[in-house]
Amino acid sequence: MKLLSQLILAGTSSILTILPAAAQGNSTHELEVINQLSSKAAVSSMPVSQLLNAPGNEALKAFFFTPVKEEEKALLKGRRIAVLAADGFEEIELTGPVWYFKSRGAQVDVVAPKFNPAPARYGLSTPEMAKDHIMAIQYLNPVGWVKVDRRADEVKVAEYDAVFIPGGAWNPDNLRYDKDTIRFVKDFNQSGKLIAAICHGPVVLASAEILKGKKLTGYWNIQSDLANAGGTVLEKAVVVDGNLITSRHPIDVADFSVAVKDWLIRL
Repeated sequence: MKLLSQLILAGTSSILTILPAAAQGNSTHELEVINQLSSKAAVSSMPVSQLLNAPGNEALKAFFFTPVKEEEKALLKGRRIAVLAADGFEEIELTGPVWYFKSRGAQVDVVAPKFNPAPARYGLSTPEMAKDHIMAIQYLNPVGWVKVDRRADEVKVAEYDAVFIPGGAWNPDNLRYDKDTIRFVKDFNQSGKLIAAICHGPVVLASAEILKGKKLTGYWNIQSDLANAGGTVLEKAVVVDGNLITSRHPIDVADFSVAVKDWLIRL
């Protein structure tokens, strides 16, 4: 009990150090307010290994762990793919297809909006690496960071054969607000080149106003948005309609990646 009291006291002292000196005279009240404003700090973790080893995901595990055949290693050689992503992307929906495309010889660039830190008044602490990395999540839990290769205001349609957009509930919201990303998607669609999106990713295509008359799919809670944007939503792992390929969720990553590969090798 003595040790517990010491730990509580130490924690209280550490909180007090972040309070202005003038405020510490009323520290009990302010600590009570801080406790009511703060959520619990415990964060659960679901490593990729847990996803691949989960019951029912045997095919997904085999997709990644089966060695790449020698004759497959150059299938996408010369193909250039841009991954449009921002903070809050679903980890396996970016890293999975990127691994697959690179292992088949493609050049893959992670393209993100310009770094735009939150205003100082938001009171956030942004890590230094956020300037040139984007944050990955697994089912809303932040899990890591991926290096950005280029910014959305730098890229041109002529530089790539395909773009793909991973999901993650936050990532598409960040992308659809970025004028450079939306311009790039619209221009890419005009070119007739491949646009692929998985999970929540298709809502970026809705914002780019390119879904009217298209068959597609997406995560369940955005399907009404896709229909409202003029699309016909199908409940399938992968839907291919012209230059558009879409999928529903992380478990579809294998089928999604293969569909993109098959589209590209026909070029």
